[in-house]
Amino acid sequence: VQLQAFGGGLVQAGGSLSVSCAASGRTFSDYNMGWFRQAPGKEREFVGGRRWGGRATYYADSVKGRFTIVRDNAKNTVDLQMSSLKPEDTAVYYCAVASKSKILSSLYTPEAYDYWGQGTQVTVSS
Repeated sequence: VQLQAFGGGLVQAGGSLSVSCAASGRTFSDYNMGWFRQAPGKEREFVGGRRWGGRATYYADSVKGRFTIVRDNAKNTVDLQMSSLKPEDTAVYYCAVASKSKILSSLYTPEAYDYWGQGTQVTVSS
C-alpha cells in the first residue's frame, strides 16, 4: 500500500488545520492507521490512531480534545483535523498503517507500522 500525506501549511496559534492521508492499493478499513509527528531534533511521536474497521480512535494526551481523526469515505482519506493549534505542534506529520494483527498497545510506537507516507509540514506561528 502506498500512502501520501498532504494538506500541511502555516497557521497562527489558536487556529485550525487539517492534514489528510490518502492510500492507494488498499482501503484503510483493512489496517490500523496512525498519525505521527516529528519536530527538528526530536524523536517521532505518536499523535493519534484509528483501529482497523474504524472501530475506535485514540490520541496522545498532548492533542486530546484538540485533534480528531476522521475517515472521508468519498475521498478515501483519513484526515487529522487539528484545532487550537500551538507552536509546539509544529512538526512534519506522517501517516502510517499497521496490520490488523497488531495489538493496541503496540500502535503507539512507530515500530509497529509497516507503511509510511512521506510527511507534510505543519508550522504554527506564535
